[in-house]
Amino acid sequence: MALDVEHELHQRRRTKNAGVGLLLLGFVAIIFGLTVVKVLSLGDISQMESFDHVARPQIEPAAIEAAEEARQ
Repeated sequence: MALDVEHELHQRRRTKNAGVGLLLLGFVAIIFGLTVVKVLSLGDISQMESFDHVARPQIEPAAIEAAEEARQ
């Protein structure tokens, strides 16, 4: 005797699971799309040097001016 008969509860769960899966897939696609757009819009990567929370003398305007004055 085969147990191939599917209960109505299992069909509803499968439908709900498919809906949740599609929502998660859509969310991942949106996040991926935003990431791609952000990376492509960076342009000059040297602009991002100041966003790593590390003080570097070569990107401080006062340090650059002092270095230029010291060269003269």
